[in-house]
Amino acid sequence: MALGYFRPGRTAAAEVTHKHCGSPVTEADLRIDAFLRDSLPPLAPDFGWLSEETADSPERLDHDCVFIVDPIDGTRGFIAGDPCFAICVAVVSSGRPTLGLVHAPALDQTFVALRGGGATCNGAKIAVSARKQLVGARLAAPDALAADLRRSGLAFEERPRLPSLAMRLLRVAEGALDGALANRNACDWDIAAAEIILREAGGVLTDFLGQAPLYNRADPKHPALAAAPPGLQTELIAAAQKGKRPA
Repeated sequence: MALGYFRPGRTAAAEVTHKHCGSPVTEADLRIDAFLRDSLPPLAPDFGWLSEETADSPERLDHDCVFIVDPIDGTRGFIAGDPCFAICVAVVSSGRPTLGLVHAPALDQTFVALRGGGATCNGAKIAVSARKQLVGARLAAPDALAADLRRSGLAFEERPRLPSLAMRLLRVAEGALDGALANRNACDWDIAAAEIILREAGGVLTDFLGQAPLYNRADPKHPALAAAPPGLQTELIAAAQKGKRPA
């Protein structure tokens, strides 16, 4: 469905509007959201629903299990013709993801994980990097956090920040990156599906206090986050904090 609007390297052939917060939404986002909303809840009528493109309802807080959906993660990139956008679906139980699926149609990649079952990309097992030290690591971060890493004095290989946060986390999951950072205010739908895939691939996603995200709360936003193999996570967070400018 998304590929019907996507044009590599060119502006997407989709009508674009803007939400109250200023972020763009396309007719592709809305069509995918409607399709998923029609398809998934009938499979599990007792589940709640949270999607970036559906009006939120406090009713979801009454459900232990919730579908968390991002119809297109990386909408700005999608509009600009960048293939690194993805459709994200997660099942969350008691605040933690139990199943995740991230489909990147323009890259022909589908990542899947079920709690305790490992993680795959197009059916093949994936795993995080075996790197043991942060010096020389391949890292991706938004501009401000990348600047913090540079100011810390860490020697690292800076990789481009992908427009889709989910795909950035999955590059860590498959070992293409050794670590990644995310700005505060990422929402449940941006990270829930990718987080369980990352964890099942052997990685971790935490805030800068080392706490894993909790989902399906009243406020779906999260603080700044770090993703890495467990052996690099503490060092990555320390470097980001060391280089941070005083408020």
